[in-house]
Amino acid sequence: MGNTQHLQSPSRVGRRTFLKMAALGSASFGATSLLAHSDNIRNATDEEIKNPYPGSKIVKTICSICSAGCGIKAEVHNGVWIRQEPAHDHPISEGSHCCKGTDQIDLTKSKQRIKYPMKKENGEWKRISWDQALEEISSKMLKIREESGPDAVQFLGSAKFNSQQSYYFRKFAAFWGTNNIDHVARI
Repeated sequence: MGNTQHLQSPSRVGRRTFLKMAALGSASFGATSLLAHSDNIRNATDEEIKNPYPGSKIVKTICSICSAGCGIKAEVHNGVWIRQEPAHDHPISEGSHCCKGTDQIDLTKSKQRIKYPMKKENGEWKRISWDQALEEISSKMLKIREESGPDAVQFLGSAKFNSQQSYYFRKFAAFWGTNNIDHVARI
């Protein structure tokens, strides 16, 4: 209790500082008011609101998040997906999206999206060919089956699989020699 701490009062704004801040705020307000009433800023026309990217086209596509197959109307301008909305006439989604489907455009354009096979060597990721990736993966899988048997592998299906893809995935596991197959949603 011998040491007393000095409590600091909240900082106060002096009269000059207050007047400077008030003048700056008034000048900012005045400048934006003048700018808003000049010809530099105008309201968008009805055509600009309806079609802000002239020359773009609407492409009907399917959301790839899951196997439900909800409809998306993607707006494409110069080969770039720029906007999207639900396909209101789609028989599955009937004009709605889940929160993941709403974000489909961001997933597609993500900088983190891997577009080709990568392999980590000496702590660095490097691009490899599809042929090299398939060769290395298949040889490692065959080695596992040879050394430990076909039941050493578990095949997990995807929530994105449709019925036909699920059929082929199950057939692949059977040809591999195992019944160790499940759906990823149950994991």
